[in-house]
Amino acid sequence: MNAKIMILLGVAALVAADSHSVEFRGYRAPRRYSSESYESSEANYDFDWAVRHGPSRNDFGQQETRNGDDTQGTYHVQLPDGRRQTVTYYVDGGSGYIADVKYDGSASFESGSFESGSFESYERPRPRYF
Repeated sequence: MNAKIMILLGVAALVAADSHSVEFRGYRAPRRYSSESYESSEANYDFDWAVRHGPSRNDFGQQETRNGDDTQGTYHVQLPDGRRQTVTYYVDGGSGYIADVKYDGSASFESGSFESGSFESYERPRPRYF
């Protein structure tokens, strides 16, 4: 008798788990998509972003455009030595990622930088045990 009840409960659990319309606290099982629906859509986007913060001398950003298989863009960053690095790139299906890297300005090391040799000494903190 108990075995029949256990089998019946097991079959009921399998049927409930296989159902896609079951909701649990607002969650609905994701819809199933075929791989054909992904292949038929072309990727198209255009975005850019930038950060420029004078006190910290942070200056970096990116711009990218994609239309199907054609992807191209640029990004830049202000390096610690004062130069600005700019990378212009495109993606070629046969060759992959092709980048052109350029630097604007000249490298200079201010006092307090590691390369100039005049940096503040650092003393490792002592461990504290509570």
